[in-house]
Amino acid sequence: MKKQEKQFHPLLFKGICHRGYWNEECTENGMKAFKRALDAKAAFELDIHLTKDKELLVCHDSNLVRTTGKEGIIEELTLKEIKDNYTLHDGDKLPTLKEVLEVTNEQVPIVVELKGYKGNDKELATKTLELLSSIKDPANISIISFYPKALSYCRKSPFTTGLLIATQHYWIHHLKFMFDYIDIDYSLTSEKAIKKYFSKGHHVNTYTIESEEHLEKIKDHVDMITFQKLTLERVKDFIENK
Repeated sequence: MKKQEKQFHPLLFKGICHRGYWNEECTENGMKAFKRALDAKAAFELDIHLTKDKELLVCHDSNLVRTTGKEGIIEELTLKEIKDNYTLHDGDKLPTLKEVLEVTNEQVPIVVELKGYKGNDKELATKTLELLSSIKDPANISIISFYPKALSYCRKSPFTTGLLIATQHYWIHHLKFMFDYIDIDYSLTSEKAIKKYFSKGHHVNTYTIESEEHLEKIKDHVDMITFQKLTLERVKDFIENK
């Protein structure tokens, strides 16, 4: 039985769609990808940045070029400038976190990743918690970040917090007990410290699983999976039978 100081939504253990349930027709972190996850009744992850005028915009990179084809730094642009001048490859405008919350209406859980920029950690976390204050069931939101400082401002919130750990800064795992769970690169799931953490009853999510080889590597070491390029059905089947 896993330790649960805060409530984890059951769907988080059935597969988490990375940046929405995207494909060739639905750009990552776009409303089409989120609606596709919603239709599949699947949890999904998204990334948020703080615009120049302090709005919470959903996008993975600070630079808009990869998902829109046009250069521009989110933190240096107002929301209006972005809405007026940038379009995702699938034709939609970039959504705000508020817009995503309105569409999903707590029907599935959302994993919110804080993407800090040039020391705006506290402001980003504060704005995020202000917006999320309207959430009725805290289990519908989990907050994650590679930035421990940003995540630390959310520790006393009603939402679960997960520390993201990448290969290039594995040392950060020493901070893992500060938060409710860890969210770790799949290549690190068999590390001794991570296996011990999991065996002691702590939750471990892993990212970004996108092949059968990845699934095989993580099968004994995690209880949550963030995936892309695989079907939700395949991930659910793996989880149920591992």
